[in-house]
Amino acid sequence: MSVVDGVDERVRRAGRPAAGSAPVASPTAVGLDLGSGYARMWASGRALAQTASINDSLTNPVRPVRRGRISDPAGLSEVLTRLLGQQHPAVPAGAVVVACRPVLATAEELSVTRKLLDAALAPSRVLFIDTVRAAAIGAGAGPGTLLVADVGAAVTEVAVLADGSVKAARRAAIGMSDLLGPVGTEPIVHTIAEFVRDLRRDPRCRGVSASAIANGLLMVGGGAGHLALAPRTAATLGLAVRVAGKPRIAAVHGAGLAALAALRRNPSAAA
Repeated sequence: MSVVDGVDERVRRAGRPAAGSAPVASPTAVGLDLGSGYARMWASGRALAQTASINDSLTNPVRPVRRGRISDPAGLSEVLTRLLGQQHPAVPAGAVVVACRPVLATAEELSVTRKLLDAALAPSRVLFIDTVRAAAIGAGAGPGTLLVADVGAAVTEVAVLADGSVKAARRAAIGMSDLLGPVGTEPIVHTIAEFVRDLRRDPRCRGVSASAIANGLLMVGGGAGHLALAPRTAATLGLAVRVAGKPRIAAVHGAGLAALAALRRNPSAAA
């Protein structure tokens, strides 16, 4: 089990120094959420950085992340360079990086991401955390089973979390950027509702899903800020739906907290 897989309540306490302790220099903890619409970077001791997920070309602008998958590594490298340019002081080599990954991401996709992060940040470690789990941490969700819906610009994910890990998940290539014309939020609501019903029926996760669904739905991601989405989803499913306090940045905040926890658990590995 990786360091990130073991994150629990200690993650939320990781940023609090022990009583009476003196501040000491330490490697930087970095959290990353490389979304289809925006890329965000959380680095310890620095302001949150964000930029549009688009390359630097003025004549041929391209989104390097499409539907949660890297389609243009060179373009994403340019996005990372812009994020690093917003960091003051600069992020030094040797950081511990925790990057959000979409649920059901493949090993090949993660390998491409790791190579890009190695080249851009020269980190001591790169760890991955499911975006839905990072968002739950960033939203301050407590222990126990949890149902999470992450509504992004181009991807919607619904997952059941328990014991600090994703037990079951569903993912669709639809997001807020697909909502055009008078359809409102109905395509997203329908997608979330179908995923929840499917998780409830799936014999492989029926028990844990039932427990999570009984606790209601936590909604995160940029789409969660849409005023109609949460109430429409609640009405369709007959569930309580809670929107994270800062849904757009919940995932990157959670990834940053996970990076802090990883760094403090094994600081020598980042020296």
